[in-house]
Amino acid sequence: MSIGLIALLDDIAGLAKVAAASLDDVTAQAAKAGAKAAGVVIDDAAVTPRYVTGFSAARELPIVGRIALGSLKNKLIYLLPAALLLSLFAPWAITPLLMIGGAYLCYEGSEKVFEALFPHGAHEHEAAVGAATQTAQNVEDEKVSGAIKTDFILSAEIMAITLASIPAGSTWMQAMVLAVVGIGITALVYGGVALIVKADDAGVAMAASNRPVSRMLGRAVPSRPPTGADRALAPLTKVFGRGLVKGMPILLKMLAIVGTAAMVWVGGGIIVHGLEGYGFAWLGHAIHDVAAAAGHAVPAMAGIVEWLVSAAASGLVGLILGAVLIPLIHFIAVPLLKALRGGSRKAEKHTV
Repeated sequence: MSIGLIALLDDIAGLAKVAAASLDDVTAQAAKAGAKAAGVVIDDAAVTPRYVTGFSAARELPIVGRIALGSLKNKLIYLLPAALLLSLFAPWAITPLLMIGGAYLCYEGSEKVFEALFPHGAHEHEAAVGAATQTAQNVEDEKVSGAIKTDFILSAEIMAITLASIPAGSTWMQAMVLAVVGIGITALVYGGVALIVKADDAGVAMAASNRPVSRMLGRAVPSRPPTGADRALAPLTKVFGRGLVKGMPILLKMLAIVGTAAMVWVGGGIIVHGLEGYGFAWLGHAIHDVAAAAGHAVPAMAGIVEWLVSAAASGLVGLILGAVLIPLIHFIAVPLLKALRGGSRKAEKHTV
């Protein structure tokens, strides 16, 4: 009896060691995959804050929370199973699907550029697409929906990069790594976005507080005078707080610009790399050669210059593709969609 118990305990210890090793393997692979997807993570973090601008402070965190929840659903409910199924049964379909997503990013980014350059034409375009009545709730719902759609494309790219960086192994191991990367990146991106959009509120509180140390320690009592530490630090925290208040609108505008640029850059990059897989490698090679030549011209900053030129070229490809897609969607896709919707409504009335 005692020997059997010892054997059982030994088996349990062995299983625990295997589980610990597997967990370490998952963590290591997730960290490696997350590092490779860092570029898309930066794009995602830059894109998201623009969906929160223009709303009251009370709605900022709820909107970020809605987008983060949608992002988790994108990654864990839709993309993770789809990535595993595609890798098992249709690996050939991953590239064209990513290219469709890249084209969508190019279209959305180019539309934002079009809106900035030709605001009157952009409003006409929105009216033609059939925007809903602009109540506050409609605006918020549209912004959240647009953010989740954009996140879907970026998340698909993240999951695809992650899947490609995982060594061939069991499906369960791949699923665990994808889940860890998906959850970790979502927390990182939207936690950072939440800090960014609420930084101005923190600045207001710091600029108005005469008791920064007491507040930080939870000992601020209005009836008591500020402590010596409060009086010493209050001038610094007030200056820093006023700087946050004045600087955050500028930062958010810059992030909006970076986010739009990231859309066309990432979308164009997806298209360029996808074309290489279908025998149209000349475009990717041309971009690489131009970037390498630019890097050789500035040896001290060769790596940075090559990256900037390559990103700019991919962005130009994305911008051109998006500019082509805008009239196609405006004059073909939207009227076709309206016709289909009208036909389905007539069919419903006829049925009733």
